[in-house]
Amino acid sequence: MPDITAERIELVHGEGGARSRELIERMLVAAFDNPELNRLEDQARIELAGLMSQGDRLAFTTDSYVVEPVEFPGGNIGTLAVNGTLNDLAVGGARPRFLSCGLILEEGLELALLQRVINSMAEAARDAGVAIVTGDTKVVPRGKADQLFINTSGIGVIPTNVDLSAAHCQPGDVILINGFMGDHGAAILQARGELALEANVYTDCQSLHTLVSAMLAVCPDIHAMRDATRGGVATVLSEFAQASSVGICLQESELPVRPQVRGMCEILGLEPLYLANEGKLVAVVPRQSASRVLEAMQRHPAGQHAAIIGQVTAELPGKVQLANAFGSSRLLEPLAGEQLPRIC
Repeated sequence: MPDITAERIELVHGEGGARSRELIERMLVAAFDNPELNRLEDQARIELAGLMSQGDRLAFTTDSYVVEPVEFPGGNIGTLAVNGTLNDLAVGGARPRFLSCGLILEEGLELALLQRVINSMAEAARDAGVAIVTGDTKVVPRGKADQLFINTSGIGVIPTNVDLSAAHCQPGDVILINGFMGDHGAAILQARGELALEANVYTDCQSLHTLVSAMLAVCPDIHAMRDATRGGVATVLSEFAQASSVGICLQESELPVRPQVRGMCEILGLEPLYLANEGKLVAVVPRQSASRVLEAMQRHPAGQHAAIIGQVTAELPGKVQLANAFGSSRLLEPLAGEQLPRIC
């Protein structure tokens, strides 16, 4: 077979012939190495018995990643694609098991860059204990994409006693977050180099499913959970408030934000509550369980800076309020438009 050590992707790599096979085998199969993928069938074949022993429902999700730039402080589009999809499963209470990987490659893409992205995906999947078992690769002509786009779908298993939903929030519940807000959005903004800023911020991209498992172990009846990606924490909480017909009140003084992210937001007129995150979840927990859940979060590497940031109320159903130290408050509306396009 022809060698694929050429420096860039060519249209022939997407034609389904010998060059396509070489690209898939030498780069993707070699990195994602597992029995299901190595068969190179048109589908992954998954034993049902192993899934049924872990729960009574499947969780299935899909997401596409078009972040610009492709590489940024602390990660790249590959780590984002794996962890982002794992987290969409995790916040539903699912234990992630399998992922797919669909690649859209632009003609002229550097193979060295593609290799770094694929290696990052493989490392993130191994760290999370999941397998990338099927996928697809397409090549489009130069100028018809921006280097590469990735689609990942994920399958997980939801344990029998877990039922998380945005519609389950109740007055008196407590709102928790597992750490600093806005790191990913700030890191992408810094990486674009369009502004003379030296904030030294890194993405918070990380897998959260083991953190979620630790939280559910001490409180199986957590009411709601979601990862705060595009639209940030404020938008997630607005969705909770509307779905449950409750009010939510946040305490401004309790919101965890890194000083450099806060400074960047002040300079640019941005609100940290709306900045994207790729390793932060928001959980709605019964008040009597809040301290146990917080302690479990803080014992986990992904929750060392976890904090209680507010509560669910019966006032102003469907609305989120931000209360300050002076006793006044303002409403936080869902994000209208995009603060930063192509953030993930």
